[in-house]
Amino acid sequence: MATVAGATAAGAAVAGRYTCRLSSGAGVPMPEKRWGTCIMTLMRLSARADYALRAAIELAAASSGHVTADQLARAQQIPGKFLETILTQLRRAGLIRSQRGPDGGFWLARPAAEISLADIIRAIDGQLLGVRGERPENITYPGVAEPLQQVWIALRANERAVLEQVTLADIVSGNLPDTIRHLTENPSAWV
Repeated sequence: MATVAGATAAGAAVAGRYTCRLSSGAGVPMPEKRWGTCIMTLMRLSARADYALRAAIELAAASSGHVTADQLARAQQIPGKFLETILTQLRRAGLIRSQRGPDGGFWLARPAAEISLADIIRAIDGQLLGVRGERPENITYPGVAEPLQQVWIALRANERAVLEQVTLADIVSGNLPDTIRHLTENPSAWV
């Protein structure tokens, strides 16, 4: 779950913290240049969501149509038992399908162009932005802090604008939407 600063991400203790930095200018998630770790000011992406995204991208890129859990785990360096739980959650959310047996494995339940990054994150962690586990529209602040609710709602809208626009197919092709590329061209997004 994306959470407001200070909360720990579910699964972080198992696999370390995998979070990404928010640009101070545009307020859009931007990865650091180091593999596997990044830091965010206001939002945290859980290790489970990070692993789920990487596994789903592997499935989207699979030319054979299906991939075993072991292949996914090796390709993305995801602990096997951790991955099993993630794949179960993705299957229950209707994002992937599975089959047991010698010809078994996992594959996407619908085309990669129809599955957004937000779909994957929600399947694993629930709502995109929460404040103390609550939706921002359900939080009220007393006195002069009252406008803080609007900040959280704006942050969630910005997060949705990115994560709902980018699909698994965009990631696999390496052809990100123009709005995403435009945001990453701003040098301040990388610091």
